[in-house]
Amino acid sequence: MARLSTLKPTLGTLRPSIAFMPEGRAETDRHRNSQPWRKWYHTARWKALRWSVLVRDAFTCRGCEALEGDTSKLVADHIRPHRGDEALFWDEANLQTLCASCHSGSKQREERRAAP
Repeated sequence: MARLSTLKPTLGTLRPSIAFMPEGRAETDRHRNSQPWRKWYHTARWKALRWSVLVRDAFTCRGCEALEGDTSKLVADHIRPHRGDEALFWDEANLQTLCASCHSGSKQREERRAAP
């Protein structure tokens, strides 16, 4: 009976990688997380409001008018930025359905232009 020889590993050792975040990004994330109103997005009240906006808008993006069946790709967007104003945050008339690409693209550019 033949003996099995040990196979040499085909992969070399991996160098440890260090997580890296640019300084400006770290500051932005720290500032963003310090906003008390950020917690509102994790409440049952917000989730119910978001769902009612998606249903009202028939799961259709108001930006590009695309119908999206996957609700994880839809955003309940504040038409007028609330900037911590509780009444504006919870106002259903101030919410619209946007697809993720419209929200991340054109809407964010629009808000950056209008920022004081």
